[in-house]
Amino acid sequence: MAEPLICSAKGCTAEAVHQVVWNNPKLHTPDRRKIWLACDEHESSLRSFLDARDFYRETVPLEA
Repeated sequence: MAEPLICSAKGCTAEAVHQVVWNNPKLHTPDRRKIWLACDEHESSLRSFLDARDFYRETVPLEA
């Protein structure tokens, strides 16, 4: 059985339910995407952190 995917927020041990998709336009090509995993509680704070830096692209559900 696969291990559950855990939220990327510092210190969080909750199971992830979202993919917060981002890229840094200074480092990555426009089509490159990086993913942080997020639980319901931390999705908005991770999104806000990335959005403030113009890195945020979208949030999508974590597929099983």
